[in-house]
Amino acid sequence: MSYDVVILGLGYVGLPLAQQATRAGLTVLGFDVDETVVRALADGRSHVDDLSDDDVAKMVAEGFLPTTDETLIAQARTAVICVPTPLSEGDGPDLRAVLGATSAVGRNLRPGMLVVLESTTYPGTTDEEVRPRLEQLSGLTAGIDFHLAFSPERIDPGNEVYGPHNTPKVVGGYTPSCTSAAAGFYGRFIETVVPTRGTREAETAKLLENTYRHVNIALVNEMARFCHELDIDLWDVIHAASTKPFGFQAFYPGPGVGGHCIPIDPNYLSHNVRSKLGYPFRFVELAQEINTTMPAYVARRAQNLLNADGQAVRGATVLLLGITYKANIADQRESPAAPLARQLAALGATVAYHDPHVRTWDVSGVPVSRTDDLEGAAASADLVILVQNHREYDPDHLARIAKRFFDTRGVTTAREAHRL
Repeated sequence: MSYDVVILGLGYVGLPLAQQATRAGLTVLGFDVDETVVRALADGRSHVDDLSDDDVAKMVAEGFLPTTDETLIAQARTAVICVPTPLSEGDGPDLRAVLGATSAVGRNLRPGMLVVLESTTYPGTTDEEVRPRLEQLSGLTAGIDFHLAFSPERIDPGNEVYGPHNTPKVVGGYTPSCTSAAAGFYGRFIETVVPTRGTREAETAKLLENTYRHVNIALVNEMARFCHELDIDLWDVIHAASTKPFGFQAFYPGPGVGGHCIPIDPNYLSHNVRSKLGYPFRFVELAQEINTTMPAYVARRAQNLLNADGQAVRGATVLLLGITYKANIADQRESPAAPLARQLAALGATVAYHDPHVRTWDVSGVPVSRTDDLEGAAASADLVILVQNHREYDPDHLARIAKRFFDTRGVTTAREAHRL
């Protein structure tokens, strides 16, 4: 048996990629070190937002094979590495999963194979970390015996318009022939492929995309603070500025940034600049400072709202609505709701939450209760904070029935609501 591709890492990036390749008629092998994940997928059960159980069952029926057997990697013509790269304690990427997957590929690498890294990382990782390990373990030479490339993942969980098929795919190879091989592979099931000069350009393109968002979100978050003090409606300001048909793109303030991309990826670039060049990437470091302090700012605003009515935050019940990092999904990675809950608990508040997508929530030892009774909890809480505006919520109605309602997403029009 041979496979067109083996995808290493069957999470939020790897599984949708496997689905798209399977849909296009490619024979797809999925490799993961987590036996629980592999067993569930083999049984047709999904663990990511964008794929249902039926989607996974259909993939399996069409030949998708999830496995923990790394020797099967040798049967694939292409290997795509889609494993996580969390931040390490030094603010650089933790490459243990990448290096582990690279080693698995290296031990099973065959002449003529294409190896692509999709995991977000700092510029130079493909050439400086992945290539030497593959060559050492296989005895083969990149660009001669096998192809090597980097192609940044652009998965946006919950996006109903853009998915793997119609989101342009950036690819950069170790050599021009490596770029051509990677472009040919992705071109089989992705509409648009965008080649770059090399791996470093492709790696940096991903970081630029998220740094752009990180910095602009920090800009409006800082504006939200002083606009509140100056009694300026920032949401109205953004609406007015957005009417300009050129030279402006709207970004919106919020309780903080979440997900894997924005709060983490720009730090890879900042860490790389500091470690290799010896000076800071000041825009990223300032943006990080502003965005990571937003949960504390929201907690102070909550405290002030209670104080304005003569009620102490200590002993008050605060209900958080929506604790995921993005609306209408279950993904909690780096959600600002967690630090917000810790800040409120540290002030003495009793914290509860409602989220139709999250059954259990562990906030590092902070006692947080879950409620299914949305309207009852909203009416009885001393303060309701809209953290994430899921489609199941009617914020204006909730603002009217709540004692106090703090909207961090700028979606309410009810006069009873206080907006960020």
